[in-house]
Amino acid sequence: MRRRRDCQADRRTFLKTVGMGVAAAGTMLDAAGAPAEAATAPAEAAGQSSVARPLTESEKLSRLAMTCWPQRHLFTTYGRGTPNDETLGLRKKYGEITMLDLPRWTKDHFPGVYHLDLWSDVFGDPADTAQYAETTVERNGKPFTTRRWDPAAPASRRWVEKLASIIANQKCVCQHISNNAPQFLADPDDTRRREGIRVAKLWMDAAAVLGAKTMRANTGTAIGRIMPEAEDHATGYPKNEKIVVYLAKCIESFKELADYGAKVGVKITIENHWGLCANPMNIRIIMDEVNHPYCECTPDFCNWENQYHLFHGLEAVMPYTFTHVHAKYWDRWKTPEKDWNDVQRSVRILNAHRFKGTIALEWENGPMDGIEGTQWLMKEVLEAL
Repeated sequence: MRRRRDCQADRRTFLKTVGMGVAAAGTMLDAAGAPAEAATAPAEAAGQSSVARPLTESEKLSRLAMTCWPQRHLFTTYGRGTPNDETLGLRKKYGEITMLDLPRWTKDHFPGVYHLDLWSDVFGDPADTAQYAETTVERNGKPFTTRRWDPAAPASRRWVEKLASIIANQKCVCQHISNNAPQFLADPDDTRRREGIRVAKLWMDAAAVLGAKTMRANTGTAIGRIMPEAEDHATGYPKNEKIVVYLAKCIESFKELADYGAKVGVKITIENHWGLCANPMNIRIIMDEVNHPYCECTPDFCNWENQYHLFHGLEAVMPYTFTHVHAKYWDRWKTPEKDWNDVQRSVRILNAHRFKGTIALEWENGPMDGIEGTQWLMKEVLEAL
């Protein structure tokens, strides 16, 4: 028992060292405000100093990242049909973009932010059908056929190289990929699960080309987003035998993906993104069982199943969080009595855990449109850093 605890302690020490080192490398600034080589920049330039001092404005901005979700209506995508009135109105106000435009668009609308969090659903050139393949996916337990960007296609690999070049030329950094493409990584059906692992590895190859430090994969199962609860048991006490199967399969998948991530230089991460990982205790179980420096958390401020998880859930997963988080506002958590979604309180939790990675801005829904909301969210995060 003593040896096991010592090993776990060593692993967490190693994870913290690696995570803080990666964060420091990703947040250094040169004199012009662009990313500089960590080897030539002082550690305290990104708030890595052990001396508690207020961060400068440029240091705070170096901690932020732009996601694709708040401005999702602006993206031209393949096979999405006719845009609705909301999409048309936002495109008239802010323009229409593809992923190749995101680095420049980010610099224009959020000056000083240069880290990028790329969303899998808007990858690819919508005009190039060779980049897309027909696939069957399941949502809430129901299958449907769609065409998704295929990272293995030769045309897709060329597109990724072009995107990497644009990101570099714009002096931006691909920090993270929020990936919905790999399916069924916690599913008991090994045929489905192995296919999810195969897809995840192809995406990790693309992430490596882009220089991403981390990539999220969902802990999906065929039953959908709602996990089984404990049931009556012969012993007379409740027992949840079904969820143990999902946990075991998820642990197996993420161990393999962490090993692969170590080879290609990309950490595989778990976000509280519904299903098995909507419960912070499940995330902790997976993290401790995988026990690998290339597997960590990328928590989201809001993707929980009850309002108490907004802060206590975040606290629970912070010991496994080193590189990237999603700062979110979502009016789902506003009740007649109070607005539980206190962004600054969540950022202070990051600070209390000495988190030095990037904080991605992800406005979900509220009284403003996605871009205005993200500008407000940016102010809230900067105020609390």
